[in-house]
Parts: sequence; C-alpha cells; structure tokens
Amino acid sequence: MATDTYYTIEKPPEPAIFKDRKSKFIGYAYPVQHTDQVKPIIDHLKKEHHSARHWCYAYRIGIKNIAERANDDGEPSNSAGIPILNQIKSKNLTNVLVIVVRYFGGVKLGVGGLINAYKTAAQMVLDGAEIVEKIRTKNLQIIFSYNDMNKVMRIIKEFQLDIVKQDLQEKGEIILSVRLDDFDQIAKKFNQIHTLKVKPIEK
Repeated sequence: MATDTYYTIEKPPEPAIFKDRKSKFIGYAYPVQHTDQVKPIIDHLKKEHHSARHWCYAYRIGIKNIAERANDDGEPSNSAGIPILNQIKSKNLTNVLVIVVRYFGGVKLGVGGLINAYKTAAQMVLDGAEIVEKIRTKNLQIIFSYNDMNKVMRIIKEFQLDIVKQDLQEKGEIILSVRLDDFDQIAKKFNQIHTLKVKPIEK
C-alpha cells in the first residue's frame, strides 16, 4: 500500500448554495499550499460579499505534518468551523481551504441548524470539486563522468524516473524526481556505482 500519496483538489469548484429559513450559505473551496494563502482569499470574499454576516472557514494544510484550523467567525462556538473541517476530513483531503459565507435571513437557526447548514454547504462544494491523487516525491542529484552515462541512463529507464534537470556539458549532472516510497531503493541502486556522486536535494 502506497504511503506517499495524498488527496486534494486541483482547482476551485463552482460555489455551492444552501438555504435554510431565509439564511443563505455559500460554500467555496480552494487548493492552498501554505497558511499565508488563507487570509488573502478570505479578504477577497469579504469584499465580494461585503453585506454578508459571517465568513466561516476551515483548512487542512500539509502532508506529513498537517496543520488544521477551524474558525466560527462570530457564530456560536463549534457551530461552523468544526462542521466545515469535518467535511474536509471525511473526504481525506489536505491542502484545502473551505469557506462558507452566510447571509442572515432574520430567523435564528439555533446551534443544531447552524451545524447542519455549515456542514451541508461545505459538503456540497466539496462534492462538486475535482479530487485528485498526488504523489509525494523527492529530488535526487546524480553527478557522473561520461564513462558512467550508460549505467545512469539504464537505471533511469529501468525505474522510469522523471528528469527534472540535466546538464551534460562538462560533466554529467542529472536531477531526478523520485517517488518517496521508492527513494531509498533507487538511491541505493545509484550508490552501487561507486564513481557516481549521489545526493538527495531539497526542493
């Protein structure tokens, strides 16, 4: 079983609208890589929906160490952010931000009604999203002489490795993108050719 894959959304889906007793809840979902992307997106929606009452949100960001946050934005505690977050988690997604904008219709829904409304709006927008499986990779640098070029290329072909960058002018240098689950095995294979310089590099 692969341990180097994760699920996220490729692009923002169409907003989803849920209505309950004259209140309108509009769900938005965005792919995000870093927490500093969250505030500008929320600020943009606040300008777009300047007459709304609440902009509640939740996100999960990260692969190995996942950062989670849920924000009720003035709604009763745990009635908005947590139901949104639970929908992201129920689909096993990460690197996703979901915001639900609420226009108040004059009738209080109660905590149970709010939980249902925020959960449903989040669920609806994520149901409309294109969910993709991503593979975690790590880069591997190989430096070699021309005498070893055929050996290096043979390993690249055998494992069908992706070449990120190559420079074959003065000496051979290739940077490969290697699937995380296969990384140790492939690095070991290159290291068996003692004349190569093999080094993992940070992206």
